[in-house]
Amino acid sequence: MRKFIDEMRAHGLVDEIERPVSNRFEAAQMAAKTDRVLYFHDCDGKRAVMNLTADRKALAAALGADEKGLIRRLAGATYDGRLKPMGTLEMRPADFSELPVMTFYPKDGGPYITAGIVFSCLDGVENASIHRMMVTGKDQVAARLVEGRHTYVMHREALARGERLPVAVVIGAHPAVTFASCTRVPEGRELQFAAELLGGDLPVWECSNGVLVPEAEIVLEGYIGNKTTEEGPFVDITGTYDFERIQPVIEFTGMWTKEDPVYHSIFPGGSEHRLLMGVPYEPKIYRAVGGVTTVRNVVLTTGGCGYLHGIVQVRKNTQGDGKNAIMAAFAAHTSLKHVVVVDEDIDPFDPADVEYAIATRVRGDRDLLVVTGVRGSSLDPCREGDGTNVKIGVDATMTLGEEEKFVRAGWDE
Repeated sequence: MRKFIDEMRAHGLVDEIERPVSNRFEAAQMAAKTDRVLYFHDCDGKRAVMNLTADRKALAAALGADEKGLIRRLAGATYDGRLKPMGTLEMRPADFSELPVMTFYPKDGGPYITAGIVFSCLDGVENASIHRMMVTGKDQVAARLVEGRHTYVMHREALARGERLPVAVVIGAHPAVTFASCTRVPEGRELQFAAELLGGDLPVWECSNGVLVPEAEIVLEGYIGNKTTEEGPFVDITGTYDFERIQPVIEFTGMWTKEDPVYHSIFPGGSEHRLLMGVPYEPKIYRAVGGVTTVRNVVLTTGGCGYLHGIVQVRKNTQGDGKNAIMAAFAAHTSLKHVVVVDEDIDPFDPADVEYAIATRVRGDRDLLVVTGVRGSSLDPCREGDGTNVKIGVDATMTLGEEEKFVRAGWDE
């Protein structure tokens, strides 16, 4: 992570905050006002970084790609990077008072670790994913384990055997590792995907509980047993509070840090949060749409919380491809709420260009696809009590055979 921060510094993309900053609200308020990297030299007496990849260009740079070609590169991933064993980590007792864990909003349930990657291991299969973790003591947190996700399933399996699930939480990893942990990959291949993104090899260390971890500023090891507690409220990608739940407790048995570690924190509901939530779904949508027509690009938009709204750019081969693309996108990302399909001459990264396509190429009685009673995002305040919602697809493509009606004037005609 430090190397990546230095690269951002070299491009003039880091704001150095030398003055003391409070980890209660103040750091969050500063992160909310910019997408630039904020490097705090004194956050509650510690070093910290926010907005590490809050800009799509920064995220693309971290993953070794240019912004507009990022999705095509990710869609071609093989998840076959190599892991290089480096030995074991020597732990000391865990103590969260050593870290500037932040409280972001007045109604937060407590201080939250938001950039902690949870590595868990069961039957030789290792999973990596980000879970929000509310600090409830000097060596324990309440972790939000989303029902049906891999960590949740592994934890349930361990409990059914009368065991605890061994875990390690990594804070301050290279952004490629963070991104890989947010991506839906073949089971147990997150570290191999990170290795692929970083050029093919990834050094890993073993914790005393058997869990493998990559290089990071901070590593905590422990277990998830049958202990639970109240977790929340917490602000999610929509900028609204998610409600309180009873969630599992992670009890930490050890901690390792680099000398003078740099603590990474993701601002809830901010650009980095939204990019890490949404961009991993873009290659999945890209591959799905590629199965029904020629796909050129996919973007989950900033205004759509990086998660609920998508723009799909295609080259139509037959009339009806626009609606097929809409259905493929909804199937690939079930939390997607609204999707707009555009032609190759429309820039999917330019909201004004997309709006132009809607204004000039859409007829409401013909080009809208409305699907009711379907599963939507649990984060959408509009969802019904049973979790269902309404999805709308907009086919903003030109009618095949009538392209001359839609060609925009220019000087290179």
